[in-house]
Amino acid sequence: MENIKLREKIGYGLGDAASSMFWKLFTMYLLFFYTDVVGLSAAAVGTMFLVTRVWDTLLDPFIGVLGDRTETKWGKFRPYLLWVAIPFGICGILTFSSFGGTDTAKMIYAYVTYTLMMMVYSLINVPYASLLGVMSASPQTRTELSSYRMTFAFGGSILVLALVEPLTDFFSRMEMNSGKPSILFGWQMAACFFALIAVVMFFLTFSWTKERIRPIVEKKGSLKNDIRDLCTNRPWWILLGASVMVLVFNSVRDGAAVFFFKYNVSGASDWSFSIFSGTFTLITVYLVLGQAFNIIGILCVPALTRLLGKKNTFFYAMVGATVLSVLFYFLPEGFVSGILVMQALISFCAGIVSPLMWSMYADIADYSEWKTGRRATGLIFSSSSMSQKLGWTIGGSMSGWLLFYFGFEANAVQTESSLNGILLMMSLLPACATLISVLFISRYPLTEKRMCEISADLESKRKED
Repeated sequence: MENIKLREKIGYGLGDAASSMFWKLFTMYLLFFYTDVVGLSAAAVGTMFLVTRVWDTLLDPFIGVLGDRTETKWGKFRPYLLWVAIPFGICGILTFSSFGGTDTAKMIYAYVTYTLMMMVYSLINVPYASLLGVMSASPQTRTELSSYRMTFAFGGSILVLALVEPLTDFFSRMEMNSGKPSILFGWQMAACFFALIAVVMFFLTFSWTKERIRPIVEKKGSLKNDIRDLCTNRPWWILLGASVMVLVFNSVRDGAAVFFFKYNVSGASDWSFSIFSGTFTLITVYLVLGQAFNIIGILCVPALTRLLGKKNTFFYAMVGATVLSVLFYFLPEGFVSGILVMQALISFCAGIVSPLMWSMYADIADYSEWKTGRRATGLIFSSSSMSQKLGWTIGGSMSGWLLFYFGFEANAVQTESSLNGILLMMSLLPACATLISVLFISRYPLTEKRMCEISADLESKRKED
């Protein structure tokens, strides 16, 4: 087993902390930013999410192929962390900005900047995800690295969710617009703050990690063969389906949460308090609590996988998320303590699944190499990013369209239909996605025993080369 030191584990985790800060900003606040801050319609934003994310989702496998064929003194995947970190930060700032006086101009700007952001996100995140497959050959070490990754990812999310509203409020009051704080300026400056932190984190990931695993043979397969191998990889298809549904679950719940507390929860404003000139609200408490229990779930993963195996741990976590999401629908209106408890339990289940997906994709890369004699780590790991984007595309687009369907109007008193629709987006609709994920993962064939056999065979072949 490779000797992975603590600094390298931390370095690997920092990469996803950087990505997750903006991922969480997008999933939790971007729809709200476009509707309630910029003033665009929910339906138009939902369509924009679909158009831009479908293109970006299709881009991911090509970036994976590019990574597989990259050869530098730093390795195949690490260089992208160095090259793309600064463009990532710049595009993040531009996404949370808006220019133009008309709705058409604002919409065009949103399309352009969001498309650029998603392309740059893929350029850095696909190689980062692929890095796991070449840092260690041990399935258990990969699970440990995935746990570090997701712990830091949710740590980055907590940082964002704890600070975004206070920072936005603080910066908004630095620039007045007709005697009122400039909310748009506040969002832009908050994005600058998080972009600077993300760039530094990516540089540290590049500096502190190492690529160790080399293919059995150095001969390169053709792109046609790599894609054919992927398309006939049954475990990949199963995990892709399960992963997409997990992301739909997260995206719909996350996309509805800000609206839920603004419009559905009576007396939510009574929970607000100020610290250092920044205002903390109930939604901040709710979101930070969720991320904290995500981390607790992640920390339980190594023990759970040793006891149950990856497949069964994934299965039971999603069953739990399904049941709890259904129960959320029946909580009494305004039952804040019950909402927070349910958020903690659902987030615990969701946190368990997060590192498992990445570790299982690394196993699938080994399975593909064992089956075909060719290693396509970047292409296979790009599918994990693709599943994220596809789930996010479906969930994000559905969020905008569902709000429009239920009659939502920004910054107005909501109808009974709209309020019930937002509640459905927090409960029964996400439960449908997790139930489908359960059905997929129940068919996953790569058990711990099978992966031990595959890993031993690959190690033997590598020693022969």
